[in-house]
Amino acid sequence: MGLIMWLIVGGVIGWLASIIMRTDAQQGILLNIVVGIVGAFIGGLILSGGSINSAPLNLTTFLVSLLGAVILLAIVNLVRRGRVR
Repeated sequence: MGLIMWLIVGGVIGWLASIIMRTDAQQGILLNIVVGIVGAFIGGLILSGGSINSAPLNLTTFLVSLLGAVILLAIVNLVRRGRVR
């Protein structure tokens, strides 16, 4: 059941981050899921010093995961285009 939740929540977080960073038209659902899951890991490393994936899902962990996904997309845009959108 945990894997299914990771995929669903990761997809939603990745989708929201891609809308915020205006990269939604370039990404598919699979990339949104990857961005959401990796963004949750990055957010956990930056803000809580560990993986946020072990914490229960609430508003705080959702926002930290979203922030991590936005940071991930900003880094990808910076490497790809030389600037952050």
